[in-house]
Amino acid sequence: MNIITCFKLVPEEQDIVVNSDLSLSLDKAEAKISLYDLNAVEAACQLIDGGEGQVIALSAGGKALDNSKARKDILSRGPDALYLVKDEQLANSQPYETAKALAAAAAKIEFDVIICGEGSGDLYAQQVGLLTGELLGLPTLNAVSHIAVNGDGLRIERTLENEVEIIDVSLPVLLCVTSDINTPKIPSMKAILGAGKKPVTQWSGADIGWSASGCLVEPVAVVAPQQTERKRLIIEGDSDDAVSTLAEHLRKAMN
Repeated sequence: MNIITCFKLVPEEQDIVVNSDLSLSLDKAEAKISLYDLNAVEAACQLIDGGEGQVIALSAGGKALDNSKARKDILSRGPDALYLVKDEQLANSQPYETAKALAAAAAKIEFDVIICGEGSGDLYAQQVGLLTGELLGLPTLNAVSHIAVNGDGLRIERTLENEVEIIDVSLPVLLCVTSDINTPKIPSMKAILGAGKKPVTQWSGADIGWSASGCLVEPVAVVAPQQTERKRLIIEGDSDDAVSTLAEHLRKAMN
């Protein structure tokens, strides 16, 4: 079984600076793998553990894909090879354009299963995986909370609001997994050292026949929300009046 696991590089949240006009500065924010995609990578590696085949990591984006640290990080987590589609038009692309690039790249790679995270750590649109499956003409399932091999296909569990749905699917298939499906392992030192020896293939948009289509949605701005000053009340002492005042404020806050 050959599995493609898709991932996205997003800015490190703690290094994002909010400017005085509430705009965001990403100048000091290094690229990292979206946390939701770590679940997809782990799910792919667990599915193939001990079996035949390989796990291939796939991403589409801009110059952030040149980050050697991020490349080593993804490969240290289990994938056997890394494929990248680098085009500056994909640096801040909307879900449909990203899905087009991933679908075009996947079509050039032999696979049985594609596993994506439920969303990305920045936009969290929850559309890229579903759109990729649609463009490839694959059966596509989201909200996947468990995957198991079942004969020549897979048995999938989807945890919905009031029930757990169990589905048998044939291959090829695209799955979007939830963050509850597993706990991603921390790479060992051996895995980190071995990551640099794994093959990396980089394509341009032209290499896979991708080009940007007319944009129907154009982001105008991304800004931080207005901060509300924290309300605080200091009641000094432990007298009966102080306790009564505290109790009254707690009663109002809870109602």
